[in-house]
Amino acid sequence: MKEATVRIAQLSCGPEYSGVQKEIYTAAEAVGAEVFFPDLSLADIRRNFRDFGLDVKSGDLKLAIARAVALVEGAAEADAVFIASCFRCAEAAIVRNELRRYIHEHSKLPVVSYSFTERTTSGTLLTRMEALTTIARRRALLARERQTGLTMGVDSGSSTTKAVIMQDNEIIGTGWRPTTEVLNSSDEVIALALEEAGVKRDDLDAIGTTGYGRFLIGERIGADLIQEELTVNSKGAVFLADCQHGPSTVIDIGGMDNKAISVLDGIPGTFTMGGICAGASGRFLEMTAKRLGVDITELGPLAMKGMGEGVPMNSYCIVFGTQSLVNALAEGHSKEDVAAAACHSVAEQVFEQQLQEIDIKEPVVMVGGTSLIQGLVRAMGNLLQTEIVVPHHSQYIGSVGAALLSSGFVEKN
Repeated sequence: MKEATVRIAQLSCGPEYSGVQKEIYTAAEAVGAEVFFPDLSLADIRRNFRDFGLDVKSGDLKLAIARAVALVEGAAEADAVFIASCFRCAEAAIVRNELRRYIHEHSKLPVVSYSFTERTTSGTLLTRMEALTTIARRRALLARERQTGLTMGVDSGSSTTKAVIMQDNEIIGTGWRPTTEVLNSSDEVIALALEEAGVKRDDLDAIGTTGYGRFLIGERIGADLIQEELTVNSKGAVFLADCQHGPSTVIDIGGMDNKAISVLDGIPGTFTMGGICAGASGRFLEMTAKRLGVDITELGPLAMKGMGEGVPMNSYCIVFGTQSLVNALAEGHSKEDVAAAACHSVAEQVFEQQLQEIDIKEPVVMVGGTSLIQGLVRAMGNLLQTEIVVPHHSQYIGSVGAALLSSGFVEKN
């Protein structure tokens, strides 16, 4: 049966002039969603803008504010909200942030905010749109707190592929390999997880896939659940951290992009993903480890011994970041200090690029492979002035989330 179309209200300034609007429409259509602009009378626009109390000059921003108030008050109906503005405009950035917070605090509508460039494509927006539609359509499934039966989750990430076998709310098997050929990597991790769990493929009640290769792998293995990583990762994170009730914040610094998700009672509310450059991701830390002549698993302990404050580091761009590494070592800085500076630089860029787009509420949970780098966790905790939670099996959150959510299909099989 065809799923109902999800109606996404767009609050924006500038995408029509930059040529990005058609990309927004294309991304929404690809996930069975419809983007629309809430209709308001001129009197309502004036009243809503005045009542909101944020004085801006742009007519488009005034209209976005009025539409946000209408959504919160129920004068306009939507299933989700997409807030977008040009990354060059400071006024728009302020409005985008205030509208995201306002809608999140006064409604249950899932919200994603995004700063676009002229080069933004539908492919860039696809995961965000898919996550919005998933939250709107599968809220009951996302509220699931326990795993039942015997299920498997496979996470095909940009750097690594992981698999987890769960039985009756416990992890009984895991598999991990670097992502090379997507299908071959998935075959390897599935075999490892099944062997450790001591079960056979035919014993499984349900399977879920997530990550970049989710569709290819899901079709190959006949997955019951094929779902984007934003919702799956947040579910796996709060499950492992035992914080499925109340607010929490999930930070996932990946090999190619970063995710920051505000979660309430196990369900994502606002989220953001991406980054200006791979310099603010796990990829930069891999390059740092290589430049320092250590394995990536040794980078964390090395950084914990160093003090990076006196080492200039620029990880906005991976090219300039690499130059910073070379210069720092040539100036005689120790490996420990350079490792600490690199961790701080990545944490700082994530803080500036992603964490300004969501509301940070404790507990703050760091997950993914980079959460095992102690120096990065320490740097993020120092920036946020809080103790970071890194749950056991944090590198498997996508697989765990997929295994947990796929158990919702056990009764249907």
